[in-house]
Amino acid sequence: MRDSRLSTSMPPRASIRDARAIHGRCPGSVRGLGTRRAFLQAAGGGLGWLGCCALASRESQGAAASELPPGLHHAPRAKSVIQVFCTGAMSHVDTFDYKPELERRAGQPFDPTGELQFFGSKPGVCMPSHWPFRQHGESGLWMSDLLPRLGECVDDMAFIHSMHSKSALHGPATFMMTTGFLRPNFPSMGAWIAYGLGSLNDNLPSFVVLPDWRGMPPGGALNWGAGFLPAMHQGTSLRVREDRIEMPNLVPPDQLAWSAQEDDATLEAILELDRRHLASRAGDTALEARIEAYEMAARLQLSAPEVTDLSDETAATLERYGFGIPEIEPFARQCLMARRLVERGVRFVQLFCGADNVPPPRPNWDGHEDIKVNHGKHGPVYDRAVSALIQDLKTRGLLDETLVIGSSEFGRQPAAQGKGRDHNPDAFTVWLAGGGVRGGTAWGASDELGWQAVENRSTTYDLHATCLHLLGIDHTRLTWYHDGIERRLTDVHGHVIDGLIA
Repeated sequence: MRDSRLSTSMPPRASIRDARAIHGRCPGSVRGLGTRRAFLQAAGGGLGWLGCCALASRESQGAAASELPPGLHHAPRAKSVIQVFCTGAMSHVDTFDYKPELERRAGQPFDPTGELQFFGSKPGVCMPSHWPFRQHGESGLWMSDLLPRLGECVDDMAFIHSMHSKSALHGPATFMMTTGFLRPNFPSMGAWIAYGLGSLNDNLPSFVVLPDWRGMPPGGALNWGAGFLPAMHQGTSLRVREDRIEMPNLVPPDQLAWSAQEDDATLEAILELDRRHLASRAGDTALEARIEAYEMAARLQLSAPEVTDLSDETAATLERYGFGIPEIEPFARQCLMARRLVERGVRFVQLFCGADNVPPPRPNWDGHEDIKVNHGKHGPVYDRAVSALIQDLKTRGLLDETLVIGSSEFGRQPAAQGKGRDHNPDAFTVWLAGGGVRGGTAWGASDELGWQAVENRSTTYDLHATCLHLLGIDHTRLTWYHDGIERRLTDVHGHVIDGLIA
């Protein structure tokens, strides 16, 4: 639901008529937004409308008592979320989780018994990080020299060193982080947040995705799908290229030009077909989502060009992110775009650093063959752009209301796999910054070698519960009835990690 404190500064809702005035035509969109909305509401509005009404109804007494906007269960610390996901699994023992004992045991057999079996290998010798660790900031938290610029941000960051996953497979573990379930077709965290809180800007989607320019993550678009929630809450994926980010199909090609009269007649016919279809299929949210998508497309003809146009950014800002450095600039553009989107009221921005597995050299963090080469390539890209994102948000006064999440699907083993490291679902690190997080803190711990989480063991459920809490949502009360079960992002698990909250 709308937060009136922010919505007053957001651009006004654009109409399809406005978009036509600028672009001349908008095939595929619909006329008369008020008429369509009145029709949808009168007809029951489909599951999306009913779901929003039901959620507001369930919370009405609590909201009235505390004067909170609908959809909130307590005062929020954050309004928006940026999730930075490192596809392929970043090594925690080479980045955030300092293990002096691993250095002392360098070259010694990790498993003298020879009985252990990792995901794809037998454990080799103990292999310390190729990058020295140093303490940073007033908090004195440790970070490796692979990420020197991010080390300057530690006092704004909180680290969960005790994360563990249910799967050592990239696809299921990625779904676990993005949706809370190992299997596909469950709603993503961004979809849950869009459903629960609604939009802060009617001219932009609530949930925007920026895939890696080289390809998709494991599972593709299912990582930002709506699952059984109304389809309108799925993420809107922007087209990320090596040298630009664009909204695909924003303006029709010249060969599709037709007169205004033909356009009006076509749209009237589409509207009538939509009415008939929706009337006979009240439980089908796909049509309602398409209607909303057409309306959003018209509004995006006004708003998207401004968002994706970086000409108003200063040279100093672009340099800070890494523009002008060929190997860094594509991801730098994603991070800068994430800031521009939350600045304009987008609720959830999901960006990926790395694409799905292909034969080496891998365009991701899956460092089986040579961890020094793999992470040595991706680390500087991540370090430059993500540190700039945190600092940029802070400089603009946005970090306090924007929760930034840095995660992978799992970690990597402390033992060698030749020159590389195998998958490790039993221990990895996730970090949070801004949005009510207590910076300069660490929660939980892995064992002395970084093999298994042993202290305050944490799961994706706990991470998601904590993120929703910072947004003002009780994770046990944000639900959708599906197949006889009140489903939620955290399934039947999850606890808020109070030690991370300021």
